[in-house]
Amino acid sequence: MQQKVAHGTRTVTRRQLLQTTLGSAVGLTMWHQGWSPCSRAMAQKNTPSGQMTWAIHVTVAPSWFDPGEAQALLTPYMILYALHDALLKPMPGSSQAPCLATKWSESTDGVTYDFMLREGVKFHNGDPFTAEDVQFSFERYKGANAADFKKKVKAVEIVDAHHVRFRLHEPWPDFMTFYGTIATGAGWIVPKKYTEKVGNEEFKNKPIGLGPYRLVSNQPGVEVVFEANTDYWRKTPQVKRLVFKSVPEATTRLAMLKQREADIAYALYGSLAEEVRNDPKLKLEPTLGVASQWISVIDQYEPKSPWADRRVRLAANHAINWQPINEAETLGYSRLTGGMISHRLEFALPLEPYGYDPLKAKQLLKEAGYANGFDAGDCSTDTPYAPLIESVVNDLSVVGIRAKVRSMERAAMQGAHKDKTVKNLTRMGSGAFGNAASRIEAFVYSKGAQSFIKDSEIDSWYEQQGNERDPKKREALLHKIQQKIYDEAYVIPVWELGFLSASGPRVAVSGFNLITTHLYSAPYEDVQLKPA
Repeated sequence: MQQKVAHGTRTVTRRQLLQTTLGSAVGLTMWHQGWSPCSRAMAQKNTPSGQMTWAIHVTVAPSWFDPGEAQALLTPYMILYALHDALLKPMPGSSQAPCLATKWSESTDGVTYDFMLREGVKFHNGDPFTAEDVQFSFERYKGANAADFKKKVKAVEIVDAHHVRFRLHEPWPDFMTFYGTIATGAGWIVPKKYTEKVGNEEFKNKPIGLGPYRLVSNQPGVEVVFEANTDYWRKTPQVKRLVFKSVPEATTRLAMLKQREADIAYALYGSLAEEVRNDPKLKLEPTLGVASQWISVIDQYEPKSPWADRRVRLAANHAINWQPINEAETLGYSRLTGGMISHRLEFALPLEPYGYDPLKAKQLLKEAGYANGFDAGDCSTDTPYAPLIESVVNDLSVVGIRAKVRSMERAAMQGAHKDKTVKNLTRMGSGAFGNAASRIEAFVYSKGAQSFIKDSEIDSWYEQQGNERDPKKREALLHKIQQKIYDEAYVIPVWELGFLSASGPRVAVSGFNLITTHLYSAPYEDVQLKPA
């Protein structure tokens, strides 16, 4: 009797997965293939038609056209899912679907990964996709976790035009989490020949990809226009043209939706979301995904700052009445939490919110020597979440913590986080897929690209878990990290975001919730307009 294992959305036998050895240095491997939502069998040939327009809540940053610069954030994938493609990525029905790679394997010693590449695929300019592009894309990558990749990957070898092999210095349990999901952009592919010809900076101006859409035009700060790639390997897109208009004002986004100047509008919160829900011509499209938000306390490492005292940080957590804010801002769709990692990610530790208790907050401030409160400076945020931060600042002021809202455009805010130029308090968040370790690396580990936490014990635990192949032992270490963040109140958790968007009457398939871990419309080749 053959042993069966679950794989994807169907069951396959163990024999179907096991292959012969690739050689004594590699050992027995298990090939991951099976059913895929990116299956060639799903390919459809049709003539794309019509235009779908998004009113988006942010200004598209030039770096979002280049997966080689992707940070541990979801926003760039709003563009990447249209323009580019990856060896594996979250797709409908799978959080790690084979796409440009038809199958992959890990050696039993955990130091070798082989990827078999899809044949017959071409970049938008007609250049063929080969293993050279995979090697080149990895070697030029400088986005999230780039330092880990450079430290842990010994070599990327081209076995043949459609077979690439990654050799690690030692086992790295998170290699596929970092490479095979959108925890990073390392597994997203750019064309070697074209990129070397035009250079990295020009590539961001005139990007060429493997995705379902090709770039037509980009007016910075205004709009980005894509046109269907009728040769896309998975299926021919239904919609001929996608237009993304940058509209920072939420009221304007809603007005565009009502006037049919936009078909989809992102980030409509509070009274605007209520207005959508009450309009029979519009559809409220809430998504949960794996996005979490928190407020980082930048000044806690300044010895003279009130925030250096744990009691002050605890007071702030007890001062905010999150449930009414949740109801007012996201209509109750957000999930309250005491942590900064989505409960849907592997190795997440369930943590209850600190609890609203303004009397306790005032007592903690008194014990810390701030009975009359203190001036906390700015609480910075990107524009879509300014109303949220206004509510937070109001609650903090009730107990004596006096702060003011500083609103910035999304790209500027992300740049300030990356460059560590923000001060006082700042709202942060991430909707990128991965696991608890990938979030901790980016936002908690002291060497992380966007971390404002400095704790040598946490750093030690993080480094230990990175080499631990026993899932239970890894989980124990990652749980200790999350528990310490909670106990020390290193951050002010906000919630797991219920992202509220809306679609108009022309939309048949908006793309929301097709990928359960994704907040935005995707995959774009699946979106559809209603027949005219």
